Amino acid sequence: MNLVTAFAASAQKHEKKIAMFWGPREYSYRELRDQSRFVSDQLRSRFQVKPGDRVALWLKNCPEFVPGMLGILHCGAVVVPINNFLKPEEISYIIQDAGIDVMVTDAELAVHLPALTPARPNLRLFQVEDLPDHPPAKDFGSEPIEGESLAVLIYTSGTTGRPKGAMLSHNNLLHNVESCRIVLQTVEADRFAVLLPMFHSYMLTVGLLLPLLVGGSIVLVKSLHPVRNVMQEILQREATILPAIPQFYRSLVHSPIQGPLSLRMCLSGAAPLPAQILKEFEEKFHIPLIEGYGLSEASPVVTKNPLDGTRVPGSIGLPIPHVEVSIQDESGVELGPDQVGEVCVRGGNVMAGYWRQPEESAKVMRNGWLLTGDIGYRDSQGYYYITDRKKDMLLVNGINVYPREIEEVLYQFPGVKEAAVIGKPDARRGEQPIAFVAATDGAVLEEKALQQFVRNKLADYKVPRRVILMPALPRNATGKILKTSLRKLPLTAA
Repeated sequence: MNLVTAFAASAQKHEKKIAMFWGPREYSYRELRDQSRFVSDQLRSRFQVKPGDRVALWLKNCPEFVPGMLGILHCGAVVVPINNFLKPEEISYIIQDAGIDVMVTDAELAVHLPALTPARPNLRLFQVEDLPDHPPAKDFGSEPIEGESLAVLIYTSGTTGRPKGAMLSHNNLLHNVESCRIVLQTVEADRFAVLLPMFHSYMLTVGLLLPLLVGGSIVLVKSLHPVRNVMQEILQREATILPAIPQFYRSLVHSPIQGPLSLRMCLSGAAPLPAQILKEFEEKFHIPLIEGYGLSEASPVVTKNPLDGTRVPGSIGLPIPHVEVSIQDESGVELGPDQVGEVCVRGGNVMAGYWRQPEESAKVMRNGWLLTGDIGYRDSQGYYYITDRKKDMLLVNGINVYPREIEEVLYQFPGVKEAAVIGKPDARRGEQPIAFVAATDGAVLEEKALQQFVRNKLADYKVPRRVILMPALPRNATGKILKTSLRKLPLTAA
């Protein structure tokens, strides 16, 4: 079994059923299957894509994302989803690192090709505008694919400032889909509302693969703003499950929208869910809001608060079926209840490692356990909690942002002597990066110029909300910048 045969079985069983809604447009399972086969045939015949080749998938949320992803898998290749918020310089690193020569994209994003060719001179584009609405219902045949074969390469930001490709196999993703099916009690009648970016590992597994492999439907939300437009689409298409981030639920709580809604459950992931938002949401809408936890390296779901059992505010819940979680100290000793240590994960959902980075892979794998870099504990009832992040990471709109990456760019600006980035809590975005900068002797720096410099090189959500200029940054006796001291500074103006 692999993702291709699993989807083929689902499509055969539900040929005429609507698999995806997009505004007024409806796509049946048969259409998605035929379009996926067409993409696969084009990649093989026009672009000479072979099994094991990495193919980039660079699209904003759109219906073509699904046959693009399935078509790449169908010809035995590896899907490399590209975050569409990234700038060409960031994308260039990923396509170079993954060795990508073919990219599935659209005409709007294709205009950036000249900026990418220095990294990959032979890069060629398959534009989804070439995808016919009704391709011939022909089975071009798929390549034999082993379950352990690499299916998806998800690039996650690294503490070194360079992203790493988490290698997820067909088995990894099938394992996580099955665990999620059990814990969410997913059935064919379920319709998943998809409004988060489809390139995100959470959406790939829970928003796309889960509904398609169980014979459910995807409600691909077309209008993201304002919130009432999103809810109007969800109601119109009678969506039953909504995966989103805490900021979206905060918006719903403070919106004039009232129930009843068609949703039977809401899922919150990608960032911690404030207990107050959970309480206010469930009081207003009378729908279970279930917080969970995951990371790309685990395909990605690891824990969930139970649907039928006790949901504990502030907790990331219990391990999902067939996944083990433990709290360990620095030497790998498993700790008992209420003892704080590193959250570790083991199971068929855990990645094979990082693409072409054996040393980095070895740092996060220990005796079969994935070291998440998150610090937390387990209570006496078996519920897990995250208390801190070992990695110096921010979560902006549910997306990982590593200060080191921003700092490296700031250091490229003429006249910058020292730079440090921390996170500031933000009601709307979760966190916002704040930069502290000191100039070299005689240099004059301006906040707006520094922000624009970063904006030209990094995605907009990584641009510091404020750049605070200081004569010198605080350091300890060994010369390390003291971010703990910076966090204590008043940031009311930020």
